[in-house]
Amino acid sequence: MDSMELERILPHRKPMLLLDEAEKIGENKGTARYTVKGDEFFLQGHFPGNPVVPGVIQCEMMAQACGVILSEETEGKTPFFTSIEKVRFKQPVRPGDTIEFACEITKSKKPFYFASGRGTVNGKLCIEGSISFALIDR
Repeated sequence: MDSMELERILPHRKPMLLLDEAEKIGENKGTARYTVKGDEFFLQGHFPGNPVVPGVIQCEMMAQACGVILSEETEGKTPFFTSIEKVRFKQPVRPGDTIEFACEITKSKKPFYFASGRGTVNGKLCIEGSISFALIDR
């Protein structure tokens, strides 16, 4: 799905819609991609002359990828982070990189959902971790 389709599923809008495309795979898995262009708001000042995508932005990208998996559940709801655990950053993500996420919903007890995810650039692990969130009525 492209950015227009993502806007039907996720409540995020530019500049906080941080995925270019995504795909749901089966019931509990999904993938997503984002190419860092270099002019994003989160690169301004992080770091001058050596731009790197902040870890918190990578966490948000991973969470949005998880939101795609729950596309049938998100109608009329807003996803809120409830935890970010065991997140590790292995390689920096820079302008020109395409970060690819593979995520899985590992458990749920509505309205809470628990997920794990990994982000890679050219096959190299950049981020991995577990997140949880709640889907709350708007």
